[in-house]
Amino acid sequence: KKDIPLANFIMHEIHCSRNIEVCRYCSELIPKSEIKNHIESEHAQVTCKCRMKIEKCLLKDHEASACPLRPAACQYCDIQLTFNKLQDHEIYCGARTERCGGCSRNIMVKDLKEHPRVCG
Repeated sequence: KKDIPLANFIMHEIHCSRNIEVCRYCSELIPKSEIKNHIESEHAQVTCKCRMKIEKCLLKDHEASACPLRPAACQYCDIQLTFNKLQDHEIYCGARTERCGGCSRNIMVKDLKEHPRVCG
């Protein structure tokens, strides 16, 4: 999959067909002597803590952006929760009230950022 001089093409093609294999899972070019190790280390099925089965090479991305058990911080109190519990917590947490120092009214935490505009 690279440009080579025309004079070397036949020798190059022979070398590649003997020594290089295309991975059937990710289409990467892998030396034939390493293909078994590549498949076992990169494409073996593993189980995430959320019990989803996934290829080992995709696990880090899954844990970082898709796993329902990935850590997430509440936007109101910064407590660390699992992502699947975050929405319910933020609904509850944002509905708490705090007293405004300017107007002495109790304001819901979710409205505190916009409150100074209407507080006067």
